[in-house]
Amino acid sequence: MNEALILALVFAVLLFAGVPIAFAIGSAAVAALLVSLDPAAATTVIAQRMATGLDSFALLAIPFFILSGQLMNRGGIARRLIDLAKVIVGRLPGGLAYVNVLGSMLFGSISGSAVAAAAAIGGTMSPMMKREGYNREFAAAVNISAAPIGLLIPPSNIMVVYSLASGGVSIAALFLAGYVPGIVLGLALMAVVAVLAKRHGYPVGEKVGLSDSLRISFGSLPSLLLVAIVMGGIIMGWFTPTEASAIAVAYTFVLSVVIYREIKWSELPHLLTESAATTAIVLLLVGTSMGMSWVMSSANIPQTITESLLALTDNKIVLLLIINLLLLVVGTFMDMTPAVLIFTPILLPIVVKFGMSPLHFGLVLIFNLCIGLCTPPVGSCLFVGCGVAGTTIAKVWRPLLPFFFAMFVVLMAVTYWPALSLALPHALGFK
Repeated sequence: MNEALILALVFAVLLFAGVPIAFAIGSAAVAALLVSLDPAAATTVIAQRMATGLDSFALLAIPFFILSGQLMNRGGIARRLIDLAKVIVGRLPGGLAYVNVLGSMLFGSISGSAVAAAAAIGGTMSPMMKREGYNREFAAAVNISAAPIGLLIPPSNIMVVYSLASGGVSIAALFLAGYVPGIVLGLALMAVVAVLAKRHGYPVGEKVGLSDSLRISFGSLPSLLLVAIVMGGIIMGWFTPTEASAIAVAYTFVLSVVIYREIKWSELPHLLTESAATTAIVLLLVGTSMGMSWVMSSANIPQTITESLLALTDNKIVLLLIINLLLLVVGTFMDMTPAVLIFTPILLPIVVKFGMSPLHFGLVLIFNLCIGLCTPPVGSCLFVGCGVAGTTIAKVWRPLLPFFFAMFVVLMAVTYWPALSLALPHALGFK
């Protein structure tokens, strides 16, 4: 119990003091071990656990998907997907807002990055929406709420992390399970757009002629083909998700550098350096979180929390609501990667006792933390979305509320209606 108290206290103090979360996690884990070990032994144990936690073939997918996302972001793919979205939904009232949501869904299905979607789609759409008379804060709210869809619609790095934390839930099954919740979330956000567009009288987008529609559709086809290559190859068993991530890099490299020619050869070293830095941050979070998870396990913290929650209620509906509320709070204060690695070992045994599959719980966990990306104080999509729109959190908070409501409604549907997540992977033979 002393270890648990020290772990929680040190972590909370360092987090609120502004210490980078990876160092706060590692320092808290070492401090907890000092109860029973000398300083040298404590640091050695955590270092060993960090190295062991990173020794996973599945984690190789993370740097590849990060690099693939960078190539897509810089390679003109976002602009082509926005043009395609205009063709599909641009003629609706408030058409550019629909384009923003659909553009994020399409970009997310290729890049798997919420922040990249907020920057790429928002950076393009915000000036366009401002010129067409849309409220700046409304444009930012649409972009911020739509960007996390990319973490639900595969490929998604956070699903790889959850597979590791859960003890081996199939990455391919997780990828498939994310499609329907991601699409439903996109439709829910579009429903909010429809109501607000009618209320504020936002304009209809300009009509795209047949010849331009065909040109735009064919121009975006190579980008969309990546989805078929990656997911089709995984489903057919031609390659693993990790191998698929490497194929995604090769394909997006050819597309961005050779075919579209949006990225110059001279830009590649800088792009590779950025990808390496992002990968280092993510994997440092993974390593320190695995160290903290080991300390928590050795101190019986997951078992204690499990017993406390089960003593609180034996009603599955109430328990899942409590877990959702807990994860929503966690998501507002903690980055997704450590949150998944720390709370999966704690909460997964509880929901399994109530008959919830680890695959279904993975989608519920990720969905909760996606909402956290849109909320202060650490919501990365919130900060990026406000930055590209040229507004502030204080101004955008109120326009975000209807979108938060839609996200929460879909979260409840995903939680209490397992078929939303499980029907597609089960239909294709994944359990």
